[in-house]
Order: sequence, then C-alpha cells, then structure tokens
Amino acid sequence: MKKSLAMSVALAGLLSLFAVPSHAGISLNGTRVVLAGPKKEASILVLNDESAPIMIQSWIEPFSTSTDQDVPFALTPHLKRLNGNARHQLRVLYQGLGLPADRESVFWLSVQEIPQKSKDENILQIAVRQRIKLFYRPAGLPGDVDQAPSRLQWRMVPKGGKPGLEIRNDSAFHISFGTVNVKSGSNIYSVPATMLPPYSSQSFVIEGASSLAPGGATKIEFESINDDGVAVQHSGDISS
Repeated sequence: MKKSLAMSVALAGLLSLFAVPSHAGISLNGTRVVLAGPKKEASILVLNDESAPIMIQSWIEPFSTSTDQDVPFALTPHLKRLNGNARHQLRVLYQGLGLPADRESVFWLSVQEIPQKSKDENILQIAVRQRIKLFYRPAGLPGDVDQAPSRLQWRMVPKGGKPGLEIRNDSAFHISFGTVNVKSGSNIYSVPATMLPPYSSQSFVIEGASSLAPGGATKIEFESINDDGVAVQHSGDISS
C-alpha cells in the first residue's frame, strides 16, 4: 500500500514538471458516419480548431476487439497536413464485398492528431484521438431505421437471483442508446445498455431493484441516438 502511494506521488510530481496542452486541435462535424447502400462512399469533415497547422492520421478498425473481422474499407486521406483553422473532407470508400447484405455492420473510425515536435523539452505532448462509429447499411433492408427503436421488445427476466431486463432487437439495424430507465411506481432504475446489434438480445441486472411494481405500473423510458446523433425519447411497456 505504501509502495503504491509512493509511486502515485512520484508520478504526480513528474507530471507537474511538464506543461500539458489544454485542448485538442481537431474536431469532427458529426458523431457517426452512415454509409448507406447502394452508395460506395461516405464522408465526414475534419476541422483544425487551432491557428497552427497540424498533421492528422485516420484509420478504421473492427468494432469488437474479440474478433478478427476484416475491414473492407479504404480511407482517404490516411495521412493529411491540415492548415490552421482549415477543414478537410475525410472519405470512406467501400469495395462492395465482405459484409452481410441482410443487416447493418459497425466499425470504429478514428482520427488522431499527430503531435508536432516542440522546441521546449518541458512540454508533455499528448496525441488526442477522436473515435466515432461507422455504420454500413446495405440497400433494401426491411423496415425503417427511425422506427426500429419503438419496436424493441422489453421483458422482465430473473438474472442471478435479481430482477433483470431483456432487450430484444428484431430489426436489421443497430440501435444505440442514450439513457435506459426502468420506471417502477415512483422509483427509477438505470440500465447500462449502450448499443444493441441487429437480430440480437441482451440482458441486464436492474441494479438497486429488490422488487418491482406489478403489472402495468412498470414501464420503460429510453433514448435512442439517430443518424444525426440526436437523442430521441421513447417509452413503452415491459412484458413479464
């Protein structure tokens, strides 16, 4: 314990010797990119919010680190010098093969500022990365992406001896959540759902809920995030 505390103090002292930049130099004009078929290209703007030029590096990677999923996209430019207070269009190109045609696929798109070499040796430089979701949406998918959240199925299930909530998505679209709350009588319980893939279900323990109000007294209230990154409010019933 003493050793750990000493190391923490030493690290804090070391960092105090350096000046750290107060904010990042780049920003993106969206919170997600949707490449909708039959188009083979989508884009997003990268903005340099500083007066000095910067270098940016961009790449696409699998959404899940537990898979060896191929990334059938090209990104241009991969490396770019961006002048002060300038903007540049980052293009995502899909080769047209390698992804399911019956549902959406999701990847990470990362854009990182490459720190410039400083003349001052006492400056601690940090590479700041912006990471957003990239969705590929094949043409001809059944249903409507904007209606998919309202068609989710919510069911009470016991989980580890505690009240639990199962969420089922029978649509071909990913559904991203803002907040998800179970409202039981006058009590509100938060559920840590973030995103539900197509044709899948997830179950969560309803933390803090020892028992729930019977029947129609228990409702679901949640936010879904649409293609524009806007949180849309929903409410619904929970089946038992």
